[in-house]
Amino acid sequence: MTERHQDNRVRRLHSRLDDEFMARALRLARRGEGVTSPNPCVGAVLVHMGRIVGKGWHRAAGQPHAEVEAIQAARKAGREVRGGILYVTLEPCSTWSRTPPCTDIILAHGLRRVVVGATDPNPVHRGAGFRRLQKTGVEVTAGVLREECLELNRAWNYWIVHKTPWVIAKCAMSLDGKIATRAGESRWITGKAAREAAHRLRNRVDAILVGVETVLKDDPALTIRLPKPSVRQPIRVVLDTHARTPPEARILGDAPRREVSSLPKRMRGRTAREMAGPKGEAWVIVGRRAPLARIRRLEARGARVWPVGTVDGRVSVKVVLRLLGKLGVTALLVEGGGEVLGSFAQHKAIHEVAFFVAPVIIGGIESVRAVAGEGVRRWMDSIKLVGTRVGRVGSDLIVRGRVDR
Repeated sequence: MTERHQDNRVRRLHSRLDDEFMARALRLARRGEGVTSPNPCVGAVLVHMGRIVGKGWHRAAGQPHAEVEAIQAARKAGREVRGGILYVTLEPCSTWSRTPPCTDIILAHGLRRVVVGATDPNPVHRGAGFRRLQKTGVEVTAGVLREECLELNRAWNYWIVHKTPWVIAKCAMSLDGKIATRAGESRWITGKAAREAAHRLRNRVDAILVGVETVLKDDPALTIRLPKPSVRQPIRVVLDTHARTPPEARILGDAPRREVSSLPKRMRGRTAREMAGPKGEAWVIVGRRAPLARIRRLEARGARVWPVGTVDGRVSVKVVLRLLGKLGVTALLVEGGGEVLGSFAQHKAIHEVAFFVAPVIIGGIESVRAVAGEGVRRWMDSIKLVGTRVGRVGSDLIVRGRVDR
């Protein structure tokens, strides 16, 4: 065998091992789904002499990063760290935040190589971790299972760049696109399996949003009801221009009782999930001219009330998204009703769709549509999906896809 062929075999072997260890790191990272926001999900595997000696993942904002967990796990087990290879799904941070820079910890423990899945999408920090490591002689390999690592944190990647949430539009509808009969009956269009799948979808987001009409007609709780939900319930958000949400609404039932004032200093540095608490928090977004007496009643029930600007007599979708992004909401699930979904569609504020379709036909021009509003005038202005997937969920279908930008 020539030297060139031998080098090629070695490179292929290294590439295969890199993929295998990064896949392990990805599996670890997924354990943080639904609980790390506004931080990304990150997993890490520390390898020494071809063997895994430490594993870790980021568990929550403010807790050690995955790289630190993997190194500490190895040291606690009495394993050799110096000279090892670290596999991590996201570029190690190089600046102080709630925790020290991971690059400093990597250098302090003498790792010889760092293999990374995705580069930090933040323009301010992109590539800084790589440069810091390479400057001190650490070998860096980037882009291993890159697409899988990017997919893991698609919502966070969007939020860190745009400062607004990644929006998932979700509804349960009939074959003919209805979400309720002409009498307003809507429970249950889809079966138990589809409802469980919807709860798993809730388990992956920071906040769930509905319009006040949905609250008035259906009185939903908007909580996660699964055998093993995430540590904290998502924040429940109501768009309610005139503060019509009843104080006895179920959406306020588990909200922590406390006196509420406006955002600023008291909430600085806190994440959306931390503000939600273990039972979930209720936020009601109202117009600036909403009656003060109604606002006070909602606050007395534990709701946080945010007055924002309106457009054509309704709370502005764009202003709402900027507010939620500022509050650390990285992933937002918009559950309706039809007017709210139509408004988000009209403002091109939807990034992903998850529609559950039941094999029933409701019919009637007075039945409630899944996506209402004005709609588009031209076919070319319609929302088109890419990467569309259709699956079975019990007796129902689920259609998922990304909005083509």
